[in-house]
Amino acid sequence: MNNQPLSSAPVRSARRPLGLTIPAILGLALLAVPRAVLHDLSIIQSGTWVNSLFVFVPLIVWIAVAIAARVPRPFLTLLVVGVCDGVLLATVHQVFWGASFPDGPPSLGGNLSQIDTALQAVVFRGATAISSLFTGTVIGVLTGLVAELVALVIRGGSVAPVGDRRRAAEGR
Repeated sequence: MNNQPLSSAPVRSARRPLGLTIPAILGLALLAVPRAVLHDLSIIQSGTWVNSLFVFVPLIVWIAVAIAARVPRPFLTLLVVGVCDGVLLATVHQVFWGASFPDGPPSLGGNLSQIDTALQAVVFRGATAISSLFTGTVIGVLTGLVAELVALVIRGGSVAPVGDRRRAAEGR
């Protein structure tokens, strides 16, 4: 039996290993949803300054929140946000599939045009979902790397070993 007293120091990493709550992570991922919806509905077009705002402002907010919250591992935290973003992006594309293709869904051509249209739909929708998950994950990786570099600069260029980061996050 362990008779040592329990520490009253906050154990941030045990409760929130990512440094943010699940609602905060989902909230950050949700910031990217309006661009996907507006794009799928053809309200904004790629290459415009409005589209650029919808693309980059959420990512800047992700990085700013990770830095301001002093999450113990910005890369990991934003990777998870990116994966959540990918899931949301895939969902948006599936929900607005018909609006994205008002003249009918895409179809295979050439020798593959004889494949049943239902199977073609599964192929295209599946590829879209995988692409969305990959895109969100890559965005998470890139923003996580930027946040990690910014955190490194703020710390004065020293890289704290993971154990030291955990102790710092726990307030020890």
